[in-house]
Amino acid sequence: MRPRRVYRLLLLASGLVSVALALVGYGFGVLQGADLSTVDLRFSVRGERDAPRDIVFVKIDGSTFNHLGDEFPFPRGLHANVIDNVSEDGPRAIAYDVQFTEPSSRPAQDEALVESVRRAGNVVLATTEVSANGRTRIFGGGEGLEYSRAVASNSEVPLDSGGVIRRMDFGVYGLPSFSLAAAEQARGGKIDLPQGQTAWIDYAGPPGALRSIPFWRVEAGRFPKGLFRDKVVVVGASATSLQDLHPTSTTGRDPMPGPEIHANAIDTIQRGFPLGPVAGWVNVALIVLMGAVAPLLALRLSAIRALLAAGVFMAGFAAAAQLLFNAGIIVTVVYPLIAALLSAAATVVLYGVTTAFERERARDAFARFVPESVVGQVLDQAGGVRLGGTRAEGTVLFSDLRGFTSFAERREPDEVIDILNRYLTAMSDAILDEGGTVVAYMGDGIMAVFGAPIEQADHADRALRASREMLRRLDGFNAWLTEQGLAEGFKMGIGINSGFVMSGNVGSERRLEYTAIGDTTNTAARLEGMTKGTAHQIYVADATHQALLEPVAELESVGEFEVRGRERSIRLWSLPSTRREEPARARSQDENADVRDRAGSLSA
Repeated sequence: MRPRRVYRLLLLASGLVSVALALVGYGFGVLQGADLSTVDLRFSVRGERDAPRDIVFVKIDGSTFNHLGDEFPFPRGLHANVIDNVSEDGPRAIAYDVQFTEPSSRPAQDEALVESVRRAGNVVLATTEVSANGRTRIFGGGEGLEYSRAVASNSEVPLDSGGVIRRMDFGVYGLPSFSLAAAEQARGGKIDLPQGQTAWIDYAGPPGALRSIPFWRVEAGRFPKGLFRDKVVVVGASATSLQDLHPTSTTGRDPMPGPEIHANAIDTIQRGFPLGPVAGWVNVALIVLMGAVAPLLALRLSAIRALLAAGVFMAGFAAAAQLLFNAGIIVTVVYPLIAALLSAAATVVLYGVTTAFERERARDAFARFVPESVVGQVLDQAGGVRLGGTRAEGTVLFSDLRGFTSFAERREPDEVIDILNRYLTAMSDAILDEGGTVVAYMGDGIMAVFGAPIEQADHADRALRASREMLRRLDGFNAWLTEQGLAEGFKMGIGINSGFVMSGNVGSERRLEYTAIGDTTNTAARLEGMTKGTAHQIYVADATHQALLEPVAELESVGEFEVRGRERSIRLWSLPSTRREEPARARSQDENADVRDRAGSLSA
């Protein structure tokens, strides 16, 4: 299977696995605590709301203890005074978050409190001591509670991990919750509730965000007239010594008094439960969407661009979650981001593995063409093995071993291959040692290029030095043939031309080959063929002669010649030291040129 196709399939698989892991975590609430913490963060980003005008918190704080000089629990006569004073100001409901389930040591004050509650007629009393059938011992329970006309309620609230209070109950052990009972008392009837047994508390802000007044001032009647009119008045403890302080979504380091939590819950109910979660399927859809972002982007973009785009997408999702929260909609944040991060990490890993695989594939491919020392540089410039090419100035060299075809016809195949490999190894080393790129082997012929794919200012010098070394090594190869009694030796033909070439990978993704094409290549191939029938083993084009950075005095001009495929003749140069008489068994010039044409005329 093609590497790119495998990469795409693995990307899609990684996205599916990331989504599956995030969905499992979401289903089992593995990161519920972290997800709930993002709700707290969203409260912080949203900031403090305006304090509700229809709720007042009467707080039993430190100043109350200082002014009253009593220990808690206070004499019930003090509570009776507070209820009477508040009631005279015309509140819609008095929510009293102090528990009166046991008689005090002062029966007369107990009776005074019951009478105050009865006169007010709109008091909600709290307790946490409730029997299985919803019965309570407030004012002794039964007739005492009925006589007081108070509404009994349960002040317990659900706790999230870490003891944080973020939601309210609607009912606990057969009693309405304290907050719901107070809101319904203020309304004078039942309230339509959202689905479920709990609801999110839409906190107005941190502790102290609600309008409040110390308990002692209300007991003494020292408050502005009309302060409680048409309000829900919540009475309860705020002093640290009373240990009714709890962490909430907006407390940060400072816990919030329990009665103030209830006051925020009452405000939430009266405002119609403005904060709530989306349906579960929406969260599932968000997890799937976010988990698919990085893999889908990586199918169209490079891995780096896909990751950057995925990062932007995740930031956009976080911003959208905040905007939705500001509008009263809570979506899960941690699980979609986990899905996105997992798929992004998988994309990075797959990209790294695939890149490493392609790099090794490229190294194997280019190691056949270029010296090992420059393979890494080739890969860095090319970005791996891919279709496409570049235009560069370089020098192309073609070589051919004269008469080898007829020689091979009289030998066993294994012997021919061994001899040919020995020859090609010697010639390739001469080319590679000069930094050349072996582009192709064509039987006993070789095509090489200098100056591509790595730019070389002295490409012409390198090509000329390589050709001279090839002829020197040919002498050694011929000597070995003679020692082995295989042949008297061969002559070589070399054509060299310089100019612009188009070099790069051609073929398909399943099979690539590096090549250099263009007029420069075609001319070099024909020059090699033109050495046939002459005493010269090297023909150097005038373009190469002019491109030499270090002139070679030994080069001599052999005249101007017509070259098939070119309109103008070109001046050729050669090295006198390379002259050698042509063996009779050499193949014809046209036959030789035809082979070169097939190798070098890809863009003729």
